[in-house]
Amino acid sequence: MNVGFIGTGTMGSLLIEAFIASGALSPSQISVSNRTFAKAQALADRYSGMRAEFSNESAACGCDVVFLCIKPHEFKRVVDDLKPVVRPDQILVSITSPVLISHLEGELDCKIAKVIPSITNYVLSGASLCIYGQTMQEEDKASLESLLSHISDPLRIDESYTRIVSDLSSCGPAFISFLLEQFVDAAVEETGIGREVALKVASAMLLGTGMLLTEGGLTPEQVQERVAVPGGITAKALNLLRRETDGVFNQLIRTTHDKFREDLTKVSVAFIGEEVNGQ
Repeated sequence: MNVGFIGTGTMGSLLIEAFIASGALSPSQISVSNRTFAKAQALADRYSGMRAEFSNESAACGCDVVFLCIKPHEFKRVVDDLKPVVRPDQILVSITSPVLISHLEGELDCKIAKVIPSITNYVLSGASLCIYGQTMQEEDKASLESLLSHISDPLRIDESYTRIVSDLSSCGPAFISFLLEQFVDAAVEETGIGREVALKVASAMLLGTGMLLTEGGLTPEQVQERVAVPGGITAKALNLLRRETDGVFNQLIRTTHDKFREDLTKVSVAFIGEEVNGQ
């Protein structure tokens, strides 16, 4: 399988490095392009055999799968670049949530998928959220998911839930890391414990909690019940957290959805010249 990556920014580079580290792809199977060629070349220089191309068209030619790892406002230009060269048997994968399957199917004569990755894929963990266009056959889906399974757990979702599953899977690591950072900083401020020690303890706790919720088969409620003895220290602190965070995550989800709708409108105008209702 030959795979092209258009866009070698944070997430594009992360996916490339994860695929190579997992053994899913060798550098010689990968071609890359970027708006700034020097960035694509710098990545290719790190992996012998990887091809840095000057144009998006060249990066896509000869590839079975092409990942578009670019920002929403760049899509129309890149799609216009690819129109003359894409083949009906190629799979084009967008990793950008506000770009709808219908946007791409209306412009390109190839198979279309959308995959929402996560920073956790860098350590070969977490989910890859998969959404498929009408021309993707079952064997195409299986082929793409086989590739993604080297770095993640591929999960098929409906496009209408793109934003909320992205909040949980892709934005979630930043949100949880923020809360952990606040926890650690408070521990240092209140007790004087060394930050390095506090962070090491808290990070190990987070990893173990994740394993309880996955391999251990426990629900979040069950974890709380087993840790918090009625009338004990943890129970009292949990009551404080419930009071102080009431409604915070509802506001968080509304904020991400508002930004999503704003980006979706801009993309829709770029592709079809008018606003659309979509998820």
